[in-house]
Amino acid sequence: MKLNTLKLRDKKIFLKFLSLRSHMLSAYAFENIYIWKKLFCIEWAIIEKSLCVFLRDKSGSFLYLPPLALESNPCVIQQAFKIMDRFNKNRQISRIENIESEDLGFFRERGYSCQEKPPDYLCLREELVSLKGVRFKSKRASLNYFSKHYQFKYLPFSKSESRGCLALYKSWMEERSQKSTDPVYKGMLRDGLNCLQLLLKDFRSLDIRGSIVKIGKEIKGFTFGFELNQETFCVLYEITDLSIKGLAQFIFRQFCLDLAGYKYINIMDDSGLANLKKVKLSYHPARLVAAYIATRKDA
Repeated sequence: MKLNTLKLRDKKIFLKFLSLRSHMLSAYAFENIYIWKKLFCIEWAIIEKSLCVFLRDKSGSFLYLPPLALESNPCVIQQAFKIMDRFNKNRQISRIENIESEDLGFFRERGYSCQEKPPDYLCLREELVSLKGVRFKSKRASLNYFSKHYQFKYLPFSKSESRGCLALYKSWMEERSQKSTDPVYKGMLRDGLNCLQLLLKDFRSLDIRGSIVKIGKEIKGFTFGFELNQETFCVLYEITDLSIKGLAQFIFRQFCLDLAGYKYINIMDDSGLANLKKVKLSYHPARLVAAYIATRKDA
């Protein structure tokens, strides 16, 4: 089975299969697959009318999503594992990630071992805009502080601002790194930079929406996201100058305000980090969207 290396021109093929049904996990978007190209060799194949997306690095190969098709096919799953096993010396590395709750029964009934991974946090856009009630009191206070004490411009992102966004991310990353001793977290910060560089490079070809905040001539905050389905928008990046009180709350609320027409805002997962989980829960998500990983019990 020949695997195709992912390119921008493959976007139409991916959209065809991703749109076969509505998804709530942020992983089910071309943008959230493509930006990992600097970190993984991303390959795909259509096996018996199912789109299979493989990610591979020095550690091995895995299926980023379950095969995308009108109906799940056990034979396709078996073939996908054979392909992964070609690259993986250790069969335990072969796995299928980002399985949605409604597909969990299919895998368990066929003897696969399924483990839960960090969920996506799904918030009601209306609540993030209104920030009503005691639950959001601290968010309102921070937002009001920023609006009162700073002269700023909130603007739509343009590609000419790419250099300023990268400079802000790098300074933000450096400050975050100095405050942490966790090598995994520091690695995630570097991965985020690589993904951001590719996002900015191919911004015009991706269905990405973004906004920036300028104080004076400098970019002090930016945010990017993409549409997951007609009801749901995913916030992929939100980076701000950590020394500016209330800026994070302001840009997030303002971005949500711009997203009229969407019912939900998916603020992604917490990557298993306690601090990030605390921040996401502070926005009181309406629900957590579960995600699972499937492996073979005999691996």
